[in-house]
Amino acid sequence: MAFGLGVLRLAPATFWSLTPRELQAAAEGVYGRASGPPSRATLDALMLDFPDGERHGQQQ
Repeated sequence: MAFGLGVLRLAPATFWSLTPRELQAAAEGVYGRASGPPSRATLDALMLDFPDGERHGQQQ
């Protein structure tokens, strides 16, 4: 709602009549296309850097 009413300055009736696809297209027009999901290599590197089960440097 903040994007539609605040950024796009749409009237409430216009905002609520948008389809999700139309709202996505409007967001892409303002912010550009979102990047896709990370590659497997990027995901693997992130999992090594930030493993599950650790909190503040301590194993759970």
